Amino acid sequence: MYDIKLLVFDWDGTLMDSEAQIVTCMQAAIADLSLDPRSADQVKNIIGLGLHEAVSALYPESDDSLVIAMADRYRDHWLGGCQQSLLFPGVEETLQFLKAEGFQLAVATGKGRRGLNKVLSETRLSDMFAATRCSDETRSKPHPLMLEQIMTELRIAPEQTLMIGDTEYDMEMARNAQAHPVAVSYGVHEWERLQRHAPLTCLDRITELSDWLAEIAEQPDNTRKHVGR
Repeated sequence: MYDIKLLVFDWDGTLMDSEAQIVTCMQAAIADLSLDPRSADQVKNIIGLGLHEAVSALYPESDDSLVIAMADRYRDHWLGGCQQSLLFPGVEETLQFLKAEGFQLAVATGKGRRGLNKVLSETRLSDMFAATRCSDETRSKPHPLMLEQIMTELRIAPEQTLMIGDTEYDMEMARNAQAHPVAVSYGVHEWERLQRHAPLTCLDRITELSDWLAEIAEQPDNTRKHVGR
């Protein structure tokens, strides 16, 4: 049987429907600095990365000063509330149920600490999570350090950990950390990108997670396998 004890969630695109807000704030930052525009699809592709890594991906020839300026402008727009985002349906109820069932919950996100603290306060979900890590206090996804730090802090082994996310950066980070990746289909990366890293399953709604966990807990060792969508 699987013996899962720790559920680590990505934030943007997994718990919160923030794609439009990220695209709007990034394009506003680009306009502030009179840079060549980037399309919504180009911006969506970098969601999940740390802010500095995201800017470098959008403008590969940028120097450190441009990366810092872009990151600062983006933070100003985000923290200034250029647009509001909501949790996906069923997120709060699902987290409450899973915590009551005895799972440890955590967040590993490409957001900065100020941004995560802001949305945790606004959604009143701070008490749900035993640990959180942000890209401005550790290595960005897909490097495993963010996830490894959470597992070390909570003293939970990789084989007892799920990393749940909507991007291939989440899936790759899980594999790099020897944890189990679980994908969600409703975020920014399509299934073809997610499946490159063989997630255990791909959820169409976050509310499916509790039933799926109950199902795999009952599987004998010799039936374990990766599950498609």
